[in-house]
Amino acid sequence: MPLNEMAGATGRFTDLLSIAMARHGSATAWIWVHENSDQKGGHCHLLVQVPANLVAVLTKLQRGWLRRLTANPYRKRVIHSKPIGGRLGLEVGNVELHMVNLEAAVAYILKGACPQVALHFGILLLEPGGKIIGKRCGTSQNIGQKARNAYY
Repeated sequence: MPLNEMAGATGRFTDLLSIAMARHGSATAWIWVHENSDQKGGHCHLLVQVPANLVAVLTKLQRGWLRRLTANPYRKRVIHSKPIGGRLGLEVGNVELHMVNLEAAVAYILKGACPQVALHFGILLLEPGGKIIGKRCGTSQNIGQKARNAYY
């Protein structure tokens, strides 16, 4: 996808996600990061909170969304989607293991952070995120800055 279209596509994808979740009576939260590399081109890492009962539904829908947004047929492994820790229910069944895996996932998508921020949050793996047009990262509004300010 061309770099100048990534921000719009990510916004449309998360809109479709929000609509689908609301239709099934659920809210969600997400964080995303755009990266660009010679090997993978422009791409987005998106961590999404999805209730276990909606995982199968959203898994089927997201391929169609991607086809609609890119006007290209879905290619195998373009979407790599799996639960934190590799299995649903880990957040309840083994909270400590889930937290370790969640921290690893968040550190991975934050690998493009500046060294001072990485040091503050204990992120050990740092890699350049490449050239991006528009925002590099964002969150859903329900966990965004305004929501966090209202909470604290």
